[in-house]
Amino acid sequence: MRASRLLTILMLLQTRGRMSAPALADELEVSVRTLYRDIDQLSAAGVPVYAERGRAGGFQLLDGWRTRLTGLTAAEAQAMFLAGLPGPAAQLGLGDAMAAAQLKLLAALPADWQADARRVSSRFHLDPVGWYRSAAPTDHLPAVAEAVWGERRLRIRYESWRGTVERVLDPLGLVLKAGDWYLIGRVGSDLRTYRLSNILELTVQDEGFARPTDFTLAEYWTASTRRFEAELQRDTARVRLSPRGLVQLRRLGLTALETVSEPDGHAVVTLAIEAIDLAVQELLRLGAEAEVLAPPALRDRMIETVEQLAAVYGPASAQA
Repeated sequence: MRASRLLTILMLLQTRGRMSAPALADELEVSVRTLYRDIDQLSAAGVPVYAERGRAGGFQLLDGWRTRLTGLTAAEAQAMFLAGLPGPAAQLGLGDAMAAAQLKLLAALPADWQADARRVSSRFHLDPVGWYRSAAPTDHLPAVAEAVWGERRLRIRYESWRGTVERVLDPLGLVLKAGDWYLIGRVGSDLRTYRLSNILELTVQDEGFARPTDFTLAEYWTASTRRFEAELQRDTARVRLSPRGLVQLRRLGLTALETVSEPDGHAVVTLAIEAIDLAVQELLRLGAEAEVLAPPALRDRMIETVEQLAAVYGPASAQA
């Protein structure tokens, strides 16, 4: 554990330059006292790390000194070669750079790691796009990525469920989820999420912006998606499922909030639903393996839909 922590300190100082003791301790999730002991250990091992005192002081490495250690473990090196990553990288315009980086990393790995790294890409592949779907259009992705990286404002014409709108925003980050790219942008003091495939027109502005120092993309996305899902799932439904229906429920990716098993193998599950119409579409995928018990409005809509289907596929329809 300590050896790994010492390597992390070394990599942080090498990549970020001078860092204060509290900042290093926060990164490592240790006390400042433990951090000082680790710095002493690095110095004793011959690493030229020294301290600058004062408000802007901290620890740093001697100018021009760099270690040849990458700090990568065998598993971390293998992860860099997972197939499927070149797809998103190519969409961002970084396909050639990623291929070159992998070659350089491969050359720097110990000989006994190289075969394992090559083997990973032939045995594991990442495909982020769902079944029976193609990846969403990414026409604007390179320009958006460049604006995110260069901190340049964007003017977009965007098609939302409310209609077409125009926005000038500060692009803070890009997220790939289930095959779709999303842009996180700041409009005034508000943070908003835009689906890239819904951007109709886009212009990169000459004007730059100051990126907020307290913004963390991963934290924002996690909180945003949880909030979005909570807002969508405003109601619940109770559904009685056959044993086969329980299996199909899992295969459809629907999560039961509560499950009450019955002696005959059936179960009554409680599901979060967004709206009656959408719930009908989802539950029809379970066919006769599911019976809606509540709420009454959903049960009535299911009955109405089944009757309409019976009319379409009934004998009179077949004769016509």
